[in-house]
Order: sequence, then structure tokens, then C-alpha cells
Amino acid sequence: MKARKIVCEGLGRLPAFCHAVVAGDFIYVSGTLGTKPNTTELVQGGTGPQTSQALLNIKTILEECGASLEDVVKVNVFLSDMDEFQEMNQAYLEAIGSDPPARITVGNARLAFGAKVEIDCIAYKPQDR
Repeated sequence: MKARKIVCEGLGRLPAFCHAVVAGDFIYVSGTLGTKPNTTELVQGGTGPQTSQALLNIKTILEECGASLEDVVKVNVFLSDMDEFQEMNQAYLEAIGSDPPARITVGNARLAFGAKVEIDCIAYKPQDR
């Protein structure tokens, strides 16, 4: 089975990236920033709002692939400043809910466009869905 590259209408991206790749039963979502629709401009307000928007963007990507945030099995969070971990974590839990997937958080990352947070993930999507 050939991997399928996903590009979502309404989400900004750089030409060097697709939003996700579907390979077999798995969806590999590219690193996603808290950008406004149709642009690469970050939302205002810092780490919390950027986390919320990044996860909203990921939700859109997953829906395009026939999945949801509930199908996520692994998340990688990159923070520019580990001192903002609690702010990120609060916004993350509000979006993900009380039954979160496996996750790692890496701090002191230098992110594109001066972003405070970048998130990527892997989701499981059964073929018969």
C-alpha cells in the first residue's frame, strides 16, 4: 500500500511539508504550529493560545484523514521555554481531555517563526473506518 500525503485546505504550511502522511493504519502528523487559518502567522497570546491553536489545527488534519484526537497514540511537544510548561500543559489537557495519549515534552527548542510551541503526533486509524 502506498503512503498518502495529506494537505488540508485552510491550513497554512511551508512548501517543504505536507500536513500528514497516512501509511497503512497510521497517520503521521507533521510538526504543527499555532497558526491562524490559511497563513503561517501565529495566534497572539503566547504558549497557551498557540498550544490550543496547534491542537485545533491537528484536529483538522486528523479529520481530513478520517480520524480524531481520540485516535492519537503518541504526541511530541516542543517548547521554546520549559518555564512555560504549565501553561502549555493546561491548554493541552483542555484540548486532549482526561485520557491523554503517550507524550514527550522537549524544552528549549528553537522553533520556526519564533513559535512558543510545536506539536506533532502519530494516530492509529483502522482501515475499515
